[in-house]
Amino acid sequence: VALVGARACTEYGAHMAATLAAGLAERGWVVVSGGAYGVDGAAHRGALGSGGATVAVLACGVDRPYPRGHTELINRIAQQGLVVGELPPGDHPTPSRFIVRNRVIAALTRGTVVVEAAYRSGSLVTARAAQRLGRHTMGVPGPATSALSAGVHELLRGGAALVTDAAEVVELVGDMGELAPDRHGPVLPRDLLERDTRQVLAALPGRGAATAAEIARGARTTADDVVARLYELRSLGYVERHDDGWKLTRQAMISVRVGREGC
Repeated sequence: VALVGARACTEYGAHMAATLAAGLAERGWVVVSGGAYGVDGAAHRGALGSGGATVAVLACGVDRPYPRGHTELINRIAQQGLVVGELPPGDHPTPSRFIVRNRVIAALTRGTVVVEAAYRSGSLVTARAAQRLGRHTMGVPGPATSALSAGVHELLRGGAALVTDAAEVVELVGDMGELAPDRHGPVLPRDLLERDTRQVLAALPGRGAATAAEIARGARTTADDVVARLYELRSLGYVERHDDGWKLTRQAMISVRVGREGC
């Protein structure tokens, strides 16, 4: 899997690249990137830190680590993974060679993930090359106000898949049945109630008390059914009886309020 993105990435971008790479490496995937500063370096380090393999595709001869500030990192990649280059030993990188190099990153992998990218980022060239090759193209969303995520968001609007962790990446590039876990919010105590009982609970007023007949109209059921369910709710601490009326307890008011916040 290719992980690419901005050289001048944010802390968020570096964190996401390293976390994705570590998660992929732990699942046995090889992480491919360009050895550059920013997202590339974070991706390589994330894979190496998890004991996985990673590949650095250089835009120069493999005997000339570039950027020089990553000499130690690239040497470590050579020991634990691979350093790859199209150009013969001794060749220096040029701006055009970085663009040409990006198609190799796309071709070596089942899919390309763009973590952070501005509108004119070279990592978008890698993504477009992956699309032309029929490979999976993915993007990690960022803040809507971040210029470094603008290119990723445009990629997502163009049909790339949105991913937020390694499991979602593997769901796309992996074998059939390697599905990411379902996402859902926390289970509240009221979620464990039967549907009709939840309906009665929801029919109680937020303030004050109501009679069984009034609650029955709100819950669209009979008064006898409401009374039975109210006693069930009282035993669970959701309601309390006041003369001929019923009202929510403080615990239930908090639970109902949380449940309605999703509207």
